[in-house]
Amino acid sequence: MPRKAIQWLATPTLYWDVGDMLTLTTSDMVVASPTATFGLPEALRGIFAAAGGPPRLVRNIGLPLASEMALTGRPITAQRAKELNLVNRISPSQETVLDEALKLANDIAAISPDAAIVTRAALREAWEHGSVERATQLVIERYERDLNSGENALEGLKAFAEKRKPEWWPSKL
Repeated sequence: MPRKAIQWLATPTLYWDVGDMLTLTTSDMVVASPTATFGLPEALRGIFAAAGGPPRLVRNIGLPLASEMALTGRPITAQRAKELNLVNRISPSQETVLDEALKLANDIAAISPDAAIVTRAALREAWEHGSVERATQLVIERYERDLNSGENALEGLKAFAEKRKPEWWPSKL
C-alpha cells in the first residue's frame, strides 16, 4: 500500500505536534494510546492550520464539531476521538499501542494483497469523492480485470473450495 494504512500514536500527547490532526484525519486506521490527545492549536497561536486538517476534520466529523475544535483550539482525548470515529482502537496502555497496531496489521496481512489494494482503493475513492457509485466505477475500471484474473483470486477461491487457508502471492496490481 502506498501510504501508511495504520497509524499508531503512542506519545502521551500529540496536541502540540505539527501535523497530528492531519495524520489523524488522513490515516486509514488509527490506534492511539489512552493518554493521546488531538487538536488544532493553530488558532491559539494566531495562525491557520494550512496543511489541510480543518477541511478533512469537517469531512470526518461534521462542521459543528470541527468548528469547535478548530476555533477554540481545545484538544480532545483519545476516548473522544474514538467516539467520533477518528480512532479505531485505544490500546490498554501507552506501552502497548504498537502491539495493538501490529495485531491490526497482522489481520490485514492475512488477506490477499490484491484484495487489500483494491478494497483500500475503493474505501479511499469513496472517502475522497463522497459517491459510492463513482468510487465503485473508478475501482472497477482500474482493477476488476486484473484482480479477478489474478493468481490471488484463483488461490482464494480454490482454498475456499478446498476448505484450507490460502497461500497468497505478492501482488502484481
